[in-house]
Amino acid sequence: MTSPARVTITYCTQCNWLLRAGWMAQELLSTFGTDLGEVALVPGTGGVFQIAADGTVIWDRKADGGFPDIVTLKKLVRDTVVPDRDLGHADRKS
Repeated sequence: MTSPARVTITYCTQCNWLLRAGWMAQELLSTFGTDLGEVALVPGTGGVFQIAADGTVIWDRKADGGFPDIVTLKKLVRDTVVPDRDLGHADRKS
């Protein structure tokens, strides 16, 4: 059995993005439960907002243009960590 995944959210303290990072961490932990071993909040500077799953960057604010909506983020984490997991309503087209 492999160990549960680690997600890191690196956020800019100068931009006051802690609340956004914390909310995203809460959403991921609520959705993925024990599939995630940890969601770490990593303070940074210079406008950084980067999310990585098991060391693979899955979102970068500067490269990807802003912030992911929560459904997009959950899909990115799922696709990286537990690709066979059903996200329920998030996987259904509107």
